[in-house]
Amino acid sequence: MAQDKSKQVSQITDMDVDFAQWYTDVCKKAELIDYSSIKGMFIYRPYGYAIWENFQRVLDGMFKETGHENVYLPMLIPESLLQKEKDHVEGFAPECAWVTCGGSEKLEERMCIRPTSETLFCEHYKNVIHSHRDLPKLYNQWTSVLRWEKTSRPFLRHREFLWQEGHTMHATAQEAVEETERMFNIYADFCEHYLAMPVVKGRKTEKEKFSGAEATYAVECMMHDKKALQAGTSHYFGDGFARAFDITFAGKDNLPHHPFQTSWGVSTRLIGGVIMTHGDNNGLVLPPKVAPVQVIVIPVAQHKEGVVAANEAVMERLFNVLVECGSWMNEQVMMKFITGKTYISDQIEEEKAERKEYEKQRDKIGLLYKMMVYAVSGVADKDLAEWNATYRTSSGKTVMLLDEILALFGFSYSKEEFYKLAEGSHDLFKEG
Repeated sequence: MAQDKSKQVSQITDMDVDFAQWYTDVCKKAELIDYSSIKGMFIYRPYGYAIWENFQRVLDGMFKETGHENVYLPMLIPESLLQKEKDHVEGFAPECAWVTCGGSEKLEERMCIRPTSETLFCEHYKNVIHSHRDLPKLYNQWTSVLRWEKTSRPFLRHREFLWQEGHTMHATAQEAVEETERMFNIYADFCEHYLAMPVVKGRKTEKEKFSGAEATYAVECMMHDKKALQAGTSHYFGDGFARAFDITFAGKDNLPHHPFQTSWGVSTRLIGGVIMTHGDNNGLVLPPKVAPVQVIVIPVAQHKEGVVAANEAVMERLFNVLVECGSWMNEQVMMKFITGKTYISDQIEEEKAERKEYEKQRDKIGLLYKMMVYAVSGVADKDLAEWNATYRTSSGKTVMLLDEILALFGFSYSKEEFYKLAEGSHDLFKEG
């Protein structure tokens, strides 16, 4: 074979010669990942983890824009809990890893290290869903899961991998189906507009659908080797899990009903997809919107007078372009000297400070609005008092009672007057 003159990195196998080895070489040469002493478990190196953080930042913003909240559930699942949904446990049984001892004592019941968290969420939802006013529940979790895979490849198939898993409950089947499709389309939008990966969207066959689901939807992306990669999935469970876990709520008709459930997730497999979509025989290529480092300015012959100063001037000009283009919104945007020196524009810092102040004000307004919605919905005073005492803003740092909210916004009337006003007029919403 003639030598490829355009190739600049000899340590990377040509993808046309051995695609699998090319992929592994890129992961190693780009210092994205390393192997650990445990088969199938990998070490995310700083640059590889920074890519995942950027994915996380964008997706988390998309989820919150559609009303979802982040939670965290335990990593261990009692075997009795896992057994409650027959189809689900049968699908995951071969991949489960079990904890049988705690310290030096044998456990009374063995615990599964979560392969996914449907059963844990159902146990929690049974405790917190009682009325139609408690719905929908729109939860997301950023975590890791463990599946005892027989074979593994960096990012594509780990025994332990990072991901997000959304779990939602809805009063009607229609709302749940709409949620399933909404998140499915968010994944497609993320792949196409942030990762520059064209996708094919569709519904999985009965054989391929998720264990326990009524329907599974997936986004698939074509890789360099002409194989499709499943990039993200969204599942509609109907009320099957709710029935298995005896989750009920009092509907508007005051009769008991089972809620309808969805789950959806993407993982660090997306990093592998980006590598196989955009990488070439010279190594890693990343889409600009998720690249941790946007530009590297290399001072040549920096020992000579004026070279470093000239490089700093170039960097200043580039930063001004980034600011004008709105790239300051990406907190990971940075430029580095090849020596590792980091240069951050004062203007970038000012823009970030302004954004934080805006988000702070937005949280306050959002909290007031939610308080008003609860007042108008006719929730009982007891429920309102409990909700007031426990509600936190999206930042997770502020707890406010309604009295404090009214004082914060300079309202002179009492809490009772506020309830009456909000109950009788939607114009207040418009003014706010």
